[in-house]
Amino acid sequence: MKELEKTKRISIASTLFILIILIGLFTFKRPKNTFAHNTKDTLENISNNNYFVNLKNINNQNNVLIDIRSAFEFEKGHLNNAINIHTPDFLNEEHLNVFKELKNTNKTIVLYGNNPQETNLPFLLLYQLGFDTTKILTIEIDYDQNKLITKNSDIETTKADVAAFIQESAKKANIKIKPKVVPAPKVVIPIRKKKKSAVEGGC
Repeated sequence: MKELEKTKRISIASTLFILIILIGLFTFKRPKNTFAHNTKDTLENISNNNYFVNLKNINNQNNVLIDIRSAFEFEKGHLNNAINIHTPDFLNEEHLNVFKELKNTNKTIVLYGNNPQETNLPFLLLYQLGFDTTKILTIEIDYDQNKLITKNSDIETTKADVAAFIQESAKKANIKIKPKVVPAPKVVIPIRKKKKSAVEGGC
């Protein structure tokens, strides 16, 4: 009887376990957005390529301007033909479809905000999602009596060739350097002198 009860318990437990796994499989949803590039690849590509556009170069037909500021700021003043997609709304299905359509038609997505620093995070997000043609417009936006004023912003660029430096460092790392042989220090062991015992005895 005890063995029969044990068998029943095991079969009930295994049935429940299988049911839980099946429910988990049927209810599991893959995330809508997955990164096409990992952080390491993204940083390497960004350091080796130029992803900046200035005001002189925005009149290209392939460029599509995306204003990442809020709707209020956009209405206050924006660049001609710009589309307003506020940064927190980038992953909305409607806006993702806009980005996908731009990618499929080989358009360059040019992001701009109040300054280039404001566009760094949206740029990295889009790049990692696989929108490789995304660029940053290097401008600063200001207002004078509610009139939009734009000026080019200087971006700090490295004078050194970072990619060449990394390759040179990697080559040097493969060279085996012979370690210097340092002679072992001499160990001096002091010898204790035996104390002379006092002479015993007398006359």
